[in-house]
Amino acid sequence: MPDTAIPQRPIPILVYHQISEAPPKPAPFRSLCVAPASFARQMALLKLLGYQGLSMSGLLPYLRGEKAGKVVGITFDDGYQNNLTHALPVLQRHGFSSTCYAVSRLLGKTNVWDEDIGVVQVPLMDADELRLWVAGGQEVGSHTQNHARLLQIGAQAALAEMTGDKLALEGLLATPVQHFCYPFGEYGPEHVLMARQAGFQTVTTTRRGRSSVMNNLMELPRVPVVRSTSLPVFWLKIATAYEDRDRG
Repeated sequence: MPDTAIPQRPIPILVYHQISEAPPKPAPFRSLCVAPASFARQMALLKLLGYQGLSMSGLLPYLRGEKAGKVVGITFDDGYQNNLTHALPVLQRHGFSSTCYAVSRLLGKTNVWDEDIGVVQVPLMDADELRLWVAGGQEVGSHTQNHARLLQIGAQAALAEMTGDKLALEGLLATPVQHFCYPFGEYGPEHVLMARQAGFQTVTTTRRGRSSVMNNLMELPRVPVVRSTSLPVFWLKIATAYEDRDRG
């Protein structure tokens, strides 16, 4: 935290996956599907309460303590096509930006990393759709080349997953890719160092909580938003210490 840091309120970094209706029971991980109408209500509430929704690049000055304001980070993991179709128009309506963490070798394919546990396969954005996402005022971050389990592969392979994804996405989009998210939320101290070595400015985790200027930018906690998140609970998550508790 810099000596000149501006006093800052806690900063929620929201994490979404799919913006779509959930598949029928008993499909695994139905909770990660937030209905488009629910997402629209959540974004409208943010705007009504005076929050500005920001991508990780937009949020960075606040995380560094260089700026203060009523801000919320908005992130999407994996790069689902339904983020483009259902989330982008809502974000644009409110003047919000966001970061979508993409998996470069699976563009235009499906969420195959979940297939063996029975998760319904849905399309991921392809290269052209990612470009539309960026043209729509949004940002793309890195999520490794193959949605890799970093703790299950060697150091050289892990670093290649990070740097290779960053370079591939930058080549596709002709824009810097400066933010990373650990797939599955799995990482060790060595991966924190690798992310810094790869040149990322921020890295997000699945650890729950709001962020502050005291957080390591390579291990930022986030606030999960799921299918069952009601509007009152959504408000609790962003405006109170609800997500800051030790959840084991």
